Amino acid sequence: MKSLNPSLIFLLSLTLVSTSVGFYLPGLAPVSFCEKNSNGDEGECQTEIQLFVNRLDSVESVLPYEYDAFNFCKDKDERRPSENLGQVLFGERIETSPYKFSFKADKACEKVCTISYETNEEDKLKLDFLKRGMELNYQHHWIVDNMPVTWCYLVEDNQKVCNPGFPIGCLVNQEGTPKDACVINADFNRKNTYYVFNHVDITIIYHSEDETTGMGARLVAATLEPRSIKHGDDEKPTCEGSPMDIPVDSSSSVKVTYTYSVKFKQNNEIKWASRWDYILVSMPHSNIQWFSIMNSLVIVLFLSGMVAMIMLRTLHKDIARYNQMDQADWVKIPPAANFTYEEAQEESGWKQVHGDVFRPPKMGMLLSVFLGQGTQIFIMTFITLFLACLGFLSPANRGALMTCSVVLWVLLGTPAGYVSSRLYKTFGGEKWKTNVLLTALLCPGIVFVDFFLMNLILWVEGSSAAVPFGTLVAILALWFGISVPLTFVGAYFGFKKPGIEPPVRTNQIPRQIPQQSFFTKPVPGIIMGGILPFGCIFIQLFFILNSIWSHQMYYMFGFLFLVFIILLITCSEATVLLCYFHLCAEDYHWWWRSFLTSGFTAVYLFFYAVHYFYSKLQIVGLASTILYFGYTSIMVLIFFIFTGTIGFFACYLFVNKIYSVLKVD
Repeated sequence: MKSLNPSLIFLLSLTLVSTSVGFYLPGLAPVSFCEKNSNGDEGECQTEIQLFVNRLDSVESVLPYEYDAFNFCKDKDERRPSENLGQVLFGERIETSPYKFSFKADKACEKVCTISYETNEEDKLKLDFLKRGMELNYQHHWIVDNMPVTWCYLVEDNQKVCNPGFPIGCLVNQEGTPKDACVINADFNRKNTYYVFNHVDITIIYHSEDETTGMGARLVAATLEPRSIKHGDDEKPTCEGSPMDIPVDSSSSVKVTYTYSVKFKQNNEIKWASRWDYILVSMPHSNIQWFSIMNSLVIVLFLSGMVAMIMLRTLHKDIARYNQMDQADWVKIPPAANFTYEEAQEESGWKQVHGDVFRPPKMGMLLSVFLGQGTQIFIMTFITLFLACLGFLSPANRGALMTCSVVLWVLLGTPAGYVSSRLYKTFGGEKWKTNVLLTALLCPGIVFVDFFLMNLILWVEGSSAAVPFGTLVAILALWFGISVPLTFVGAYFGFKKPGIEPPVRTNQIPRQIPQQSFFTKPVPGIIMGGILPFGCIFIQLFFILNSIWSHQMYYMFGFLFLVFIILLITCSEATVLLCYFHLCAEDYHWWWRSFLTSGFTAVYLFFYAVHYFYSKLQIVGLASTILYFGYTSIMVLIFFIFTGTIGFFACYLFVNKIYSVLKVD
């Protein structure tokens, strides 16, 4: 049977990926809307449109808050949709709002409620909290038909930006300088004054091919325009007048009336399947130049290719020369030979350490534990990114990315236990119980303790991002009830297998390592090893940090998966190259060095996170700063174990390969 042409396989793969977009993902099927019949029946489609509200967040604070924390208008029949694990961990708190519409029923200046702030202590605290929210530019996040309600405005060069959030208000400081959203209106000009956005003009755009078919319409966009209006009559507002201002040092009672207008527009050019496009295309920094990304990837691939070519050619020459010398009768070699045995030994020192290169490392227990956890993280990351590329973890499927990652991590305890135990047995370890317990508890325990401490700060601050106690118990149940037993299962099979036999014997007496030059010493090599892998991820790292801390949607999973593959290649080849140089310098302590060389990329990641904090964010407050660096520490630790594992296994395979083809007596 003939094998398939590789190009044909590639085309079939592209076809599969492209056609998969046409299928509706679970829970994301379209909802049809239609007008009520004359007799009041709704038919097979919905007539009422429910607007949901999510948590409020700010780029100047890491602390998100629930909608109710700011004393806005509440829904009388408030209910909360069921939230998945990812939404809870990310602090999303979705609930119904008092904003309710009927399909194609336009409304003008509809009153929602009036909030009164009296002079008593309780109301003063509520008003101060609202003022603090306006000062830190906290943003509403509203949802209609599982789609964000966006605020679209023009920026430089008349570029339209659609933000999936809008501010609760803004501040003009004591110098008269308008902050944040106060720049949009020249009437916001009073010093030391807050302006509340208490009115929104909502526009809902729908797609309807043929209304006579009775299939209903589908919502394809929802936008709004926030306004600040001081209503003259709170009972019958007209939505006209001066802005709703609240002086900074106000001591009198304040009344804020919230209103809205809604209108429906038909647009059949926008399809339901592409209704998120206008948000993603207009997002700040999302229109990055493709040339810059491709240029970076091409450079990394070119350097990787050069490294691989040099290594293969040099090694092939070394091995052939050594094996030829091993078999030759040196007395009979003709004088025309262009090398001597001593010269070959001198320029190819890696062969001289064949009796020590597989000597078990110090602290082999800890190394095997890290490698087991790194294997678990690698498989989890690969599957998650692959599913994200297929569209199953899109921004529309809220919390799916985190839920998928946690579930995969829990279920992948078996590979972690197997790899850790097998390597520990190869290192000659005998404390298998300690090995299994550390594999199951060490790294996850560090992450959980860090996460719990950060959660305590969120609890104290009253933030919606604080994970409820019940969810923490559920996470512990997943960890100890599923992940730990699976780790024991993997370790059982790992210890039943014999240790991995090295291709050459290990001498009883360790060989003395000669004096090393500066560049072949461990620390300089480890520091240099992380530069190239970090160089291929820092562009995507900017977008990832933006999505986490600047609350922007991340959707470029195709690029991320490509960068992930490039990172694997670069970590592997950089580690193999430096490992080869150290072996040539007759330094056979490569076990830990191979792990730390690529793992040092995480240190550059930390430095970049520090740079991002001071140059890109405007975070204020001690609690937010602690939370930022606390969560960053978790990310750095996971990345350190992941990249270190990649470098170790690449170097391990490389060392096994070169010494297996070497003919040694």
